[in-house]
Amino acid sequence: MAIQAPKGTYDVLPGRSSVWQAVEEAMRKTASLAGFREVRTPVFEHTELFLRGVGDTTDVVQKEMYTFNDKGGRSITLKPEGTAGAVRAMLEAGMQSGPMPVKMYYLNSPIFRYEAPQKGRMREHHQFGVEVFGAPLPTCDAEVISLALRVIRKLGVSDRALHINSIGCPACRAEYHKKLRSFIEPRLRRLCETCGQRFEKNPLRILDCKVGSCQAELEGAPVVLDCLCDECREHFEGLKAALEAIGIPYDVDPRIVRGLDYYTRTVFEVIPAGGGPTIVGGGRYDGLVEQLDGPKLAGFGFGMGLERLIELLEDSGAAPEVERPLDVYVAPLSAVDRLNALRLTEELRESGIKADTDHAGRSLKAQFRYADKTGAPLLIVTGGDEAARGNVKLRDLATHSEAELPRGEVIAAVRRGVMGH
Repeated sequence: MAIQAPKGTYDVLPGRSSVWQAVEEAMRKTASLAGFREVRTPVFEHTELFLRGVGDTTDVVQKEMYTFNDKGGRSITLKPEGTAGAVRAMLEAGMQSGPMPVKMYYLNSPIFRYEAPQKGRMREHHQFGVEVFGAPLPTCDAEVISLALRVIRKLGVSDRALHINSIGCPACRAEYHKKLRSFIEPRLRRLCETCGQRFEKNPLRILDCKVGSCQAELEGAPVVLDCLCDECREHFEGLKAALEAIGIPYDVDPRIVRGLDYYTRTVFEVIPAGGGPTIVGGGRYDGLVEQLDGPKLAGFGFGMGLERLIELLEDSGAAPEVERPLDVYVAPLSAVDRLNALRLTEELRESGIKADTDHAGRSLKAQFRYADKTGAPLLIVTGGDEAARGNVKLRDLATHSEAELPRGEVIAAVRRGVMGH
C-alpha cells in the first residue's frame, strides 16, 4: 500500500488552500487594525517550557504532548499550544523592557496534541492566536474578545454566543478549592478516574470534565463567582461593563474554566448559537510571565482553531469562494510558437494576470480541453496566420466566441475579459 499521511494529520490540497488563504487574510487584517503584529515561534520547544507554563495537572501535559529526546539528549516537545512559546519569545528578545502593552498574534501555527482525531481537531491542527502583555485592565479583555468576534463575523458566522466567566486569582481560588473539594469528596467514587486524579492537585479542572455522568454529579456545585475577592469581582464587573459599552452580548457561564492551568480571572469561549464545539477560547493569564522567570506582567489572549472555523464556514455555506487558478491560458499553435507563448505568458504574469501555457507538448485540441478543466475563462492562441499579421486569437471558453486582436492589446483585452467573468 502507498505511504499515507500519519493518523490525525491531513493535507490541504490546492483546490481548498485558497479558502484557508482568505480566512488567514481576514485574520491578519483584523489583528492589524487593533495594533497587533505577527510573531512566529518554533514548532518545537524545550519540554520544560510547557511543564512550567501549561501545568502538570492538565490533560495536555499528562496525556497529549509529543515529547522526545533529540540527538543531544535534550527533552523536546512539539508545540501543544501557542501562549507559552509567545511568552518565551518575548522574554528572550527583551520586549518586556520596551513599550507596553506588547500585542502579538500568530497565524496558521501548527499545534500538536496526541488525542483521538475528531471533527475540526486533528493531532496536528492550526491556530490563530492573539496575546497581549502588560495590559491589566478589563477593557483589554473586552478588546481582545471583540477582535475574535470581529474575525468570526467578517467570515460570515453571525449565529454564535459568547460565554464568559471569572475563575479568580490564586488567593480567592484557594477558598473556592476548599468549598469545591468539600462538595466533591462524597461523590468522588462516582466520578471518572481522571477526575479522581484532579481532585487533590486542581479540583477546578473537574468542572471541565466532558464525561456526562461526572457532569450530572456536579449539579449544585459551588460557583466560583461567589468566592471572588474584591479585586477579581471588580475586574469581572469591569469586563461586563466594557462588553456592554461596545455592544457585545454575553452569557455568564460559571462552568467555563478552560483546560490550561495558567488562566486567572477572565475566561471565555465562543460557541455556535445552536451548540457545538468551541470556535475560540481564551482568557487572562496574569501569572504566566512571572512563572517563566519574567517580571510580574499581566497577559490576555485566545486561540482560534482554523480547521474548526473553516469546517463551520463550509457546513453553513459561508466559506469564501475557491479562487480560480488561472485567468487565461496561452496555447501555442505548434512547437515553433512555444517560445512566443512562453514570452506572452510571462508578460501577462508581470501585469498581475494569472496565466499558464503548455509544457507537455499537447496538440491544440488537447490544450483547449486542459484549459477548460482548469476553469480559466479565457484562452489565447499564438501562431499561424494571426502571428504573421502581428496578432493573436482570444477565445472566451464559456461562450466559445473568438476575436483576433493586435499583440500589443492582449493585456488590456484579457483584463476586460477577466472582469466580465
